Amino acid sequence: MKKILHSDKAPEPIGPYSQAIGFGRLIFTSGQIALDTKGAVVSTEIVEQTCQVIKNLKHILEENGSSLENVIKTTVFLKNMTDFNSMNEVYNEYFKTSMPARSTVEVSGLPKNVRVEIEAIAFKN
Repeated sequence: MKKILHSDKAPEPIGPYSQAIGFGRLIFTSGQIALDTKGAVVSTEIVEQTCQVIKNLKHILEENGSSLENVIKTTVFLKNMTDFNSMNEVYNEYFKTSMPARSTVEVSGLPKNVRVEIEAIAFKN
């Protein structure tokens, strides 16, 4: 059965969607952007934004019985593909050992004019 999942350590959704949905042993996160818990964009730099995005994902997963180590698949949306290498450096710090499957696409725009958005699918412990 589908269950709405939440973390107070991650920003509230900025639209009509949940931070994540649980279905059986799987967690599907909504795309996370570089917002702090007050809803403010943390930086204009790709490195800081990527770090915040992954921290938001980490909080959602950990508070709902999973972790970054349990991520099966991510999708990364970049406003500009020239940020690919810098995003990868940060991404690799968090996913160095688990190496989930991933797609990365360039998009024409992202909410709040951020540079990166990441969504994840993970399994519960």
